[in-house]
Amino acid sequence: MSEGKAQPKKRFPLTLDFVTGLAGREKSNQSPVLNSRQTATRNAAQHSISNAATHSTPRLSPPTDYVVHARAPEMKRPLPPVDKLANMPLVSDSVRKAMVQRIAQQGVKDSMVLAAMEAVPRHYFLESGMASQAYVDASLPIGYHQTISQPYIVARMIEVLRGGAQGKLQRVLEIGTGCGYQAAVLAQVADEVYSIERIRPLHEQARGNLRPLRIPNLRLHYGDGMLGLPQCGPFDGIILAAAGLDVPQALFDQMSIGGRLVAPVGNREQRLKLVVRTKRNEWMADMLETCHFVPLRPGTFG
Repeated sequence: MSEGKAQPKKRFPLTLDFVTGLAGREKSNQSPVLNSRQTATRNAAQHSISNAATHSTPRLSPPTDYVVHARAPEMKRPLPPVDKLANMPLVSDSVRKAMVQRIAQQGVKDSMVLAAMEAVPRHYFLESGMASQAYVDASLPIGYHQTISQPYIVARMIEVLRGGAQGKLQRVLEIGTGCGYQAAVLAQVADEVYSIERIRPLHEQARGNLRPLRIPNLRLHYGDGMLGLPQCGPFDGIILAAAGLDVPQALFDQMSIGGRLVAPVGNREQRLKLVVRTKRNEWMADMLETCHFVPLRPGTFG
């Protein structure tokens, strides 16, 4: 974001009572039937304090397609307490802060990235039965042979994408929305985030997970991630949540001059690859640390 640009009023994170106010709303008959439902609204409602129902809470207007309404926060103060969740001490704000401290000890130094990791409640994006594992440093299954990425690798890739905290990203493309967690973190450090998912049920799950968080600078698309979103580019940041033998040329072409791309590459042995576009027809690449991701696949499913 350029200096001097007016910052919008902070509206996220929402209070627990505001989120759980959606729990009693009648579901639309048009809602998709998924094999593995996991919405932030239901997870928050299931574990909310017993007197939450006594509070008067506003209703959210239905979101338009592919857009999650609300603005990314300024990372200047911690999330309102989430440790009031009944019988769920492993999803408290103190546990999330401990996760962020571990990430910092592992070498992530970008303060804006660390603040974003602390701001986004990872357990909202998991099945309620797995919420107690949300803040361990491990990838976890989300269905359809996909995973929510390890917290450290999410933070590390975003730190690399930001280029050593040289400034706020303007327009970012994420390949592989999954459950929506990394997209929510990206929305805290970028002006605009576009995320594409090839598996339709996961795309719908991500929309459900993100809807209560009301993040307007985040747009979700269903489609083939290997093709990118040329109609929305160019992007000064592109991040892949799946590993191919190399990065598709279509994504290189959608980078702005000076833009950065971070992707896992490889088959059995994978490493993070950083690509910087230096000129119209020139890119520089650097191989970073080892990692492990699900495979990058073409086309769409579902």
